[in-house]
Amino acid sequence: MTTPNPAAAPPWLRRAVDSDAVDTTDTLSLARALRRSMTITGEPRQAAVLVLFGGSPEADPSTLGGLPADADVLLTQRASTMRQHRGQVAFPGGGVEAGDTGPIDTALREAVEETGLDRSGVEPLMVMPKLFVPPSRFDVTPVLSYWRTPSEVRVVDRGETDRVVRVPVAALLEPANRFLVRGSMGYKSPAFLVDGLLVWGLTGGILAGIFGSAGWERDWDRDDVRDLEQTLAAAGMSL
Repeated sequence: MTTPNPAAAPPWLRRAVDSDAVDTTDTLSLARALRRSMTITGEPRQAAVLVLFGGSPEADPSTLGGLPADADVLLTQRASTMRQHRGQVAFPGGGVEAGDTGPIDTALREAVEETGLDRSGVEPLMVMPKLFVPPSRFDVTPVLSYWRTPSEVRVVDRGETDRVVRVPVAALLEPANRFLVRGSMGYKSPAFLVDGLLVWGLTGGILAGIFGSAGWERDWDRDDVRDLEQTLAAAGMSL
């Protein structure tokens, strides 16, 4: 599947799939602030990431937004041996290659290469607006998807990736696991700390936007603002 099929979204994801409802304001503000702080020459490189949610197709009427107890999202953690961005957490994804037919194809191809998933079980629901990511100077297109038929995932290349994990959405929504990080240029990013994984930046912003738009969000302390570099160091990560 290389075209989005919003009608295939389970009831608990439908509000997020509504393109008028997804709020990426914080993420866009972060990306624009960073872009203004840099001297951009030439066209940004193009990339795509797979924002893949799994879980029961039925909504749970007893929870916010109908989120089922088994809902999760697929994340990867960059290898701790890498010289740059050591230990950072991201959605599967990467740069566009010549044979790709569009952002969905790029996101799925990269996810297969990084996690070994079976792409036939993934239902792309929505192609989200591009977001600029310095210092790599990528324009990244998130592809919101539902894992209709989950498959086994694993670390394919240990030289690049330490972990491939299906993180429970409930853990990310837990107020004690949420805060903001402030970078040296003054920008703030939504952040999550779950099972030793610090999720922030583009990944954290996309998740925060989806959580709010889908109606899953619980009250959390937005006054809890932590220094980015200190928080990364404590988690064994780097910029």
